[in-house]
Formats: sequence, C-alpha cells, structure tokens
Amino acid sequence: MLKIALSGCNGRMGRAITDICSKKPNMTIVAGFDVNAARLSDYPVYADPFEFSGGADVVIDFSNPSSTAQLLAYCKKTRTPVVICTTGHTPEQLAQIGAAATEIPVFRSGNMSIGINLMMDLLKKSAAVLGDGYDVEIIEKHHNQKLDAPSGTALMLADAVSSALPYDADYVYDRHERREKRPPHEIGIHTVRGGTIVGEHTVLFCGRDEVIEITHTAHSREVFAVGAVDAAAFLAAQTTPGLYDMGHVIAAK
Repeated sequence: MLKIALSGCNGRMGRAITDICSKKPNMTIVAGFDVNAARLSDYPVYADPFEFSGGADVVIDFSNPSSTAQLLAYCKKTRTPVVICTTGHTPEQLAQIGAAATEIPVFRSGNMSIGINLMMDLLKKSAAVLGDGYDVEIIEKHHNQKLDAPSGTALMLADAVSSALPYDADYVYDRHERREKRPPHEIGIHTVRGGTIVGEHTVLFCGRDEVIEITHTAHSREVFAVGAVDAAAFLAAQTTPGLYDMGHVIAAK
C-alpha cells in the first residue's frame, strides 16, 4: 500500500487527486497539508507539515510556491520523496528544489500531463528539422483564477523548442511598446486568461507560405491528477536522491 501525503489537499487539484486515490486499492492518502486545515475527506489535514507525526512513502505537492520552503524542510527531515506539481517558483525557490534533490528524490514538472510531455518530444524533433527558417510563437490559455503567467507549461515548451534550435532564442512576452519588425531569433510567448479554460497550449512554427501548429488541450484537471499519481508511484520506488521529471516516468512505462 502506497502511503501519500497530499500538500494543497483542499484545492481543486488536491480534491481531484483525492478522488483518484480513493478508487485505487493499492494507495491511500494518510494526511493532507493545507493552509485551510478543514477536513474535507477521510484523512487528517494539517496547516503545518511538521504537525503530522505519521509516516508517508511520498508527498504530492499541488499547493503554492510560498509553501515550498517549509515542505522541502519537512521532506528532507523525514527523508520523504516529494512530487512537486506547483508552478510559478522564483529562481531562488528553484535553487532550493535543486538543493533538496541532492538529499532526497525530488520530482518536478511544469505540467503533469503525459500528453504535454510527449508534445515536448514532438517539438524538439520539429525544431531540429525546421531550424531557423520558421518563426516560433507559443499561445497558452487558462482559466481566470490562475495566478502565474506565462504558465510553467508554456516555459517548458519554449525550453523544449529552444534546446533543438541552431541559435540562442530570446523569449519575448510583450511587444506592445515595440515599433519594429520581428527579429528572427525570438520565441514569442502569449497568455490568455478567461472563464474556466482548464489548459490549452499551442506552438506555431511559422514559415514562408505555411504554418505548422502543435496543440494540446486539457478538458479536465483529471489528466494532471493522474500524472501526479503516476509520478508518486514512480518516485516512491526510487532510492537514489536526484531530480526526476515526467521523462523518467514515461521511460519507466
């Protein structure tokens, strides 16, 4: 039985993960961590992870970047692997995550969807073939409650494209103050926020007289919750400290 501690348990993603785990006979949530310590399910909820005196095989974090330092401190002290699904971290917080990975297994991904991570492979292959003959633009759409912009997924996709291009790409988030033609070595990243859009990411390769579009659309949050649970099962089996991502999970499948 895989024992999971769920950080951000009372949020939308936390409730989705709770529902998935309740239907799996081989895993259980033993505790929840949330600034809102209301008990909404059949496990105890703590505002501070250090209040939990029990044990867990792995922690899944779908909370807020402001909780990252405390959660990493708890995981390091208890030697508990942690799956970090939260996005919007500062460079300093990313450095803390990297440092924790030298002590315990840490999984981090800007998007927990298997489909998005397969899309990254497609983007790398496309960028390698198309080279500098195509302009690259990324459009990401999310609901009006999302806090960070651009999304962590959009940045992941930009990094995937950039890694295969024959030049060092400049990420451009805003062009409204510029009065000039588009330089050739940019990756434009554009944000849409509205309604209840779960998540849509489109990468455009714009060439002379043709445009190639690669799009991923999430129709429910369950795709991210399923990926998080799969990552937790994978990470709990790792005995070596390190920084893992969805590529490792896909390879293990």
